[in-house]
Amino acid sequence: MRNLKFEENEFYHIFNRGVDKRIIFTSSKDLDRFIEGMSEFNTSEKIGNIDRNHSESKSKKLVEFIAYCLNPNHYHFILRQVCDKGMERFMHKIGMGYAKYFNIRNRRSGSLFQGKFKAVHIETNEQLLHTSVYVNLNNKVHRYPQSALYKSSWDEYTGKAGNKLCTKNLILEQFKNILEYKKFAEESLKDIIKKKDLLKELEGESVLTPSVNKRKRLRN
Repeated sequence: MRNLKFEENEFYHIFNRGVDKRIIFTSSKDLDRFIEGMSEFNTSEKIGNIDRNHSESKSKKLVEFIAYCLNPNHYHFILRQVCDKGMERFMHKIGMGYAKYFNIRNRRSGSLFQGKFKAVHIETNEQLLHTSVYVNLNNKVHRYPQSALYKSSWDEYTGKAGNKLCTKNLILEQFKNILEYKKFAEESLKDIIKKKDLLKELEGESVLTPSVNKRKRLRN
């Protein structure tokens, strides 16, 4: 059971993996479909068939994306809840929607994800910054080969093209420019990798908490 109450305007590190550690993204089409769902399901409106739901007008969003990564058998998000019960509603929609697509495409049935999604409340600015690195560069944390299937918001943060799903200003405005953030990310990544052995499965709190005594509380 997840003993965590989601509150509006608070930040959370959200993650989950395939049941029995199975692969959940088998092709670039799967990745594109999941990313499409990240946008299309982020609405208080009821969504039917995602292929028929490309309306330009959107009702109120449920969550705000800060960063994301999609790895072969699991994903990570940094989300800010922006309406009441937005986190649970969004995660239910995208989980059920993608599982239905995946099962039809692969002629399977049953659960695709390992139980309820996991969540860690991000309580400090330092924790938010380090978690952004962990999520944006998660493929390097896991040392995936270049040929592995994955996507992340790193390209958004570094000014390259790609999907524009994330609100990046909260992170990037704390640095002089993108290059300074990249330098911070590369240094933080070294520390994260050193602590990676402390991780078991996807329990990531220990490697995401910076080794500082003074922490600045998040201000919304």
